[in-house]
Amino acid sequence: MEKEKAMPFVIAVCHQKGGVAKTTTTLGLGACLVEKHAETLMIDLDPQANLTASMGINSAETAYSIAEALMGKTDIAKARLETSLPGLDIIPSNAGMFTINRELFLVPDYEYRLRQVLTSAAVLDYEFVLLDCPPSVGPLIINALTAADLLLVPTQCEYFSIQALMDMFELVKVIRDKTNPELVYRLLVTMFDKRGNFHSRMLAQMRDYFNEGLLHTIIGFDTKLREAQAAGQPITIHAPQSQGAEQYRQLAEELYDYVSTKSKI
Repeated sequence: MEKEKAMPFVIAVCHQKGGVAKTTTTLGLGACLVEKHAETLMIDLDPQANLTASMGINSAETAYSIAEALMGKTDIAKARLETSLPGLDIIPSNAGMFTINRELFLVPDYEYRLRQVLTSAAVLDYEFVLLDCPPSVGPLIINALTAADLLLVPTQCEYFSIQALMDMFELVKVIRDKTNPELVYRLLVTMFDKRGNFHSRMLAQMRDYFNEGLLHTIIGFDTKLREAQAAGQPITIHAPQSQGAEQYRQLAEELYDYVSTKSKI
C-alpha cells in the first residue's frame, strides 16, 4: 500500500514594513531548501510581483496567479510554473492580484480560502510552501497567516523596522484568536551591518527580549543578492559561493531542523 503523502510545511514571509528583504528571503530560502532536496513551492502574494520578476518571469505574460485559484477559477496545478531551478516552483503574481483583496471580502469564510487551496493534491508534491506576502494588512495577509505553520518575519536592526514588529504581534494575536491558534513566529535579522556598533547593540537587545523567537541565522548586506534578483536567478545559481548564499543555506538548515523536530516533514 502506497504511503500517504504528508502535508507540506507552510511558511509565510511577512512584515508590515517594506524594504526588509521579504522577497529576497523567500527566494533565497526556497533555493537553499531545494539544495537540501526539499521540493518547494513559492507563492507570490504581492501585487508588485517582485518574487515573480526575481525568477525572470514576466507577470504580464502569466495566464494565472494565486488570485484565480483563490476565487475558484483555476486549480493550483495549472497556476504553478517551473523555475530555472529544478525542484523550485512558483505561483506567480499578475494583474489579477490588484483586485483580489476586494473580491475576497465577498467570499464566505474568505480567511480560509488559501488554506483550502493548499489542500490540493498538487501541493502534496512539495515539502515546503513559501508565501511571499505584501507589506500591508488585508485579506491576503489574513489568508497567508491562517494557512501558515510558521510566520517568518524578516527585520532590520533599525528603529522603524523593530517598531513595526509591534503591529505584527497584534496581528498574530488576532490570527491566533480567530483562525489559526497554532501559528508560531520566528524573527530573522536581515541587512545586518557589521560596521560600527549600532546594529550589534540593537541585536543584543533583541536577543534579550525575544529569546528563542529570534533565529540564530543573520543575513548581512551582500550586493550579490540584489544582482541575483536583477538577473532573474536564485542566489545559489548567480553567486553560489557568496556570503548571501551561505547565510541563506544556514537559514534553510536552521528552519529544516526546526521543522524536523516538529515532525512536519
